[in-house]
Amino acid sequence: MTFLAELKDYIVARRKWWLVPVLAALLIIGGLLVLAQGSAVAPFIYTIF
Repeated sequence: MTFLAELKDYIVARRKWWLVPVLAALLIIGGLLVLAQGSAVAPFIYTIF
């Protein structure tokens, strides 16, 4: 959790607001891949990429 707090502090202090959408997209894609690992939805998820 300290990593996330330091990342937030860095973004706020350095005004790197463009990192927020990049990190959000990475989290969404990573979450989709983790959720699709053993499910019946996997073929549909992989066609997106």
